[in-house]
Amino acid sequence: MHPPPSAAAMDFSQNSLFGYTEDLQELTIIERPVRRSLKTPEEIERLTVDEDLGDIERAVYLLSAGQDIQGTSVIANLPFLMRQNPAETLRRVLPKVREVLHVASVEMQLTAAVSFLNILQEESVSIHTYAHSFLQIILLHVEHRDAGVSNAWLETLLSVIEVLPKETIRHEILNPLVSKAQLSQTVQSRLVSCKILGKLTNKFDAHTIKREILPLVKSLCQDVEYEVRSCMCRQLENIAQGIGTDLTKSVVLPELIELSRDEGCSVRLAAFETLVNLLDVFDTDDRSQTILPLVKSFCEKSFKADESILISLSFHLGKLCHGLYGIFTPDQHLRFLEFYKKLCTLGLQQENGHNENQIPPQILEQEKKYISVRKNCAYNLPAMIVFVDPKNFQLELYSTFFCLCHDPEVPVRYTIAICFYEVSKLLNSGVYLIHKELITLLQDESLEVLDALIDHLPEILELMSTGGESSIQENKLPSLPDLIPALTAAEQRAAASLKWRTHEKLLQKYACLPHVISSDQIYYRFLQRMFTIMMTNKVLPVQKAASRTLCIFLRYNRKQEQKIEVIQKLIEQLGQGKSYWNRLRFLDTCEFIIELFSKSFFCKYFFLPVIELTHDPVANVRMKLCYLLPKVKSTLKIPEDKHLLQQLEMCVRKLLCQEKDKDVLAIVKRTVLELDRMEMSMDAEQLEKEKQQDGRPMNEKTFEKKRRDIKTPTALPKSIPTAVPGPSASTPSASKEIKKSKLIRSQSINNQAFHAKYGNLDKCASKTSTAAYTPSASGLAKTSMISLTDDSFRTRNASSLPPSFSPNTPLPSTSRGTGNSVDPKSSGGKDPPPRKATLKSRKSNP
Repeated sequence: MHPPPSAAAMDFSQNSLFGYTEDLQELTIIERPVRRSLKTPEEIERLTVDEDLGDIERAVYLLSAGQDIQGTSVIANLPFLMRQNPAETLRRVLPKVREVLHVASVEMQLTAAVSFLNILQEESVSIHTYAHSFLQIILLHVEHRDAGVSNAWLETLLSVIEVLPKETIRHEILNPLVSKAQLSQTVQSRLVSCKILGKLTNKFDAHTIKREILPLVKSLCQDVEYEVRSCMCRQLENIAQGIGTDLTKSVVLPELIELSRDEGCSVRLAAFETLVNLLDVFDTDDRSQTILPLVKSFCEKSFKADESILISLSFHLGKLCHGLYGIFTPDQHLRFLEFYKKLCTLGLQQENGHNENQIPPQILEQEKKYISVRKNCAYNLPAMIVFVDPKNFQLELYSTFFCLCHDPEVPVRYTIAICFYEVSKLLNSGVYLIHKELITLLQDESLEVLDALIDHLPEILELMSTGGESSIQENKLPSLPDLIPALTAAEQRAAASLKWRTHEKLLQKYACLPHVISSDQIYYRFLQRMFTIMMTNKVLPVQKAASRTLCIFLRYNRKQEQKIEVIQKLIEQLGQGKSYWNRLRFLDTCEFIIELFSKSFFCKYFFLPVIELTHDPVANVRMKLCYLLPKVKSTLKIPEDKHLLQQLEMCVRKLLCQEKDKDVLAIVKRTVLELDRMEMSMDAEQLEKEKQQDGRPMNEKTFEKKRRDIKTPTALPKSIPTAVPGPSASTPSASKEIKKSKLIRSQSINNQAFHAKYGNLDKCASKTSTAAYTPSASGLAKTSMISLTDDSFRTRNASSLPPSFSPNTPLPSTSRGTGNSVDPKSSGGKDPPPRKATLKSRKSNP
C-alpha cells in the first residue's frame, strides 16, 4: 500500500475533480451487473417451497418441479436422507433421481457420483440393497460423453466392485464387459473396460481370469487406438498381481515386450513403467535376458524422443538400478551411472542471461521439462549412492551432489534438501564430505529449501557431530566453524519473512543444539536471540517455540552463574515486565519449566514469582495463572513444601474473595475444585526423619494416618475467620485457643458443599481479606483465611513488589524445608496495619 499524499501534494483543481468524477462513474458501471443479478420477485416465488413439507416430500417436489440448482442440492443431500429414512428414500426419491440424471448438467452428475459413493461408504443399506438400487444407475452413466463425469462415475464403480459379491460382479459387470470391449464400441467404452478389467483380477481365481479375462486383455492390448493400448498396458501391473508369477511370465511379459516397441510414444512409456514396477516378479534370467536389453534400448533412444520420456526415466532410474543390481557387467554399471550424471546436468549447458520474455515459448516449455528431470535425479540420489556403494561417493557422485545443491532452480534444491538426511545416513563416517553443502543449503535464498532441510536438521547435525558414529563425542562439530553463522543467518532470514511457520519450526529444531555445540556457544550466540523473539515477535506460536527452546538451552547449560543470569532475566523482564504480553509469556515459560525441569528447581526459583501474578492488574494474566495453578501445585512435595502450599492456598482464597472479573472468578472456582481433587506428593524420607527426631517409636497405624493427612487434598474451611489477635504471655487461655486453632485442618469438600458456599464467598469479595500480623507480648501471631499451622509466611500486597524480587536484590530462592516466619518490621514492606477482631472460641472438628 502506498502512503496517502500530503495536503500540499493533493490537487483540488477542477481538472482533478473531473477525473475523480470519471472514476466514480466507472465504479457505477462495474456495479450495475451485480444489481441485475439479484432475483426478481417472480424468481423468488418460484424458488420458494412450503416450509410444512417433510424432507422426503420436499426432495420429491424439488426434483419434479424445482430448478437445476435445487435438484443438485437434493442429490447432494441424498446420503442424509438415506440415513434418516432409507426405505422412503429408495421408494420415492431415488426414482426421481434416476429420471433427472438423464438430462442433468455436469455439476449434477458429478454431485450424484459423489453422493452414491458416500452412501456406499456409510453403509446406510446392505450391499445387496445397494447393488439392486444403485448399481444400474452407476453403470448407465459410466460412459458419459463428458470425460470428467465418466471418470467420476468410474471411480464410484471401482469402489463398488471391491465390496460386491462375486456372482453379482459376474452377471452385472463381467458378462456385459465382453461386448463393451469390442472394437465396434466407442473409444470411451473400451477405455472404461480396460480400467474395470484391472480391478476384476483381484475378485476371481486364476482359472476364471485365464478363461474369461485374459482374452479381453490381449484384445485391448492390440487395439487400433494408442490410447486404449496405453490404458490397458498400465493395468497389466494389477493383472499380474492377480494371476501369479507363471501366468505373468507366459502372458503378461510377451505383451509388455511387444508394447515396449509400439509406435506410440505414450504406449512405450507405459510399457517401460510397468516393467520397472514388475521387476520383483521376474527371476534373474528374465531380467538379464529380456528386461535389461529393453531398458538399455529405451535409455539410448530417450534423448532422441520426447522430453516426457526423459521425465519418466529419470523418476524410475533409481528403482530400475536397484532392481537390476547384480546383473550389470562393469561396463553396463558405468554406462548407467554416466547416464544418470548426464541427466543431473540436463539443460544447464543452455543457461544464458536472456530475459524470459525474449525466449520462445517452446524453449521455455522444454526448460521446464529439464527442471523436472533434474528434480527427479535429486530424488533418486540416495538410490544411486547405494548403486555405486557409499565408499565410492567422493569419487563417483560428489561432483553430481555438488551440482544438485547449487542448481539454479528452487525445485531441484528443495528436493535435494529433502534427501539430505538420507544421504547423511548412507555416508555414515563419510558424512564430513557434505559439510559444506549443508552450510550452502542453510544459507539458501529460498525459504522453501530451508523449510525442507530443517525437517531432519537435528538428525543431520547429530550425525555430523558424531562423524556417523552412534556415540556422542565431546568435541562437538570442531571441523564446521561456519555452522553457527549459518544457523543464525537462517533464523534471521525466516524471522524477516512472512512465513512464520517456517520460523516456528526452525526454533523448535534449535532445541537439538545442546547435543551439537557447547553451552558457551549457545549462551553467547543463541540465548539472547531467544529472549528477543519472546519479547518482540508478534506471532504467538513463534514466541512459544522460542520460549521452549530457551528452557531447553537453560536445562543443558553447565555453568551455574549463566543459569542464574537467565533465570533473573526471565523473572525481571517477563514475570515483572511492564507489558502484560510479557507476563503471559512468562507463564508459558513456567509451564515449559515444569515440563522440563525437576520439581525442586521450579519451587526454588519460580514458585514465588508465579503466585505473585495473582495480584496482576490484567484479568487475562490472572486467568492464565488460574489454568496453570494445578501444575504449580503438582510440583510441591509434602511435608518439606508445606509453607509453599500455604502460600498457594492463600493466593487462591484471595482470588475467590477479591476477584472482580466474572470470567476470572468462574475459572478460579473451577480451579479450586480441581486443586481439591489433587493428591499431594509425599516425601517418605522426610517422614522418616521426623519420626527419628521425635524419639518415639511410630507404629504402622500412626505412620499411615500421618501419610493420609499429608495426602489429604487442600480445601477451603467451612468457616472463614477474618483476623485473629496474637497470644499474650499473661493470658494462657488465649495461647491455648491459638494452639487449638493451629490444629484445625481443612476437610475435602464435595461439589455440592462448594457451590453452597459460593454465597458466602461472594460476600467476601466486598471485605478486606488479607492476612494480618498482630503484635503481642510474646511475639507475632499470623492470622489468615487458611488453616493456621506452625509454618507462617508473609503475604504480599497486590500493589507492592516484595523486596526479594526487586531488580536491585539477588535472585529469589524458595529452598525446600525452610518455613521460617518473616518479621514484617524488618521486611521493608508496606503492608497495611492489621485489623483487630475478637476470636470466638470454637471447638475444632477433626
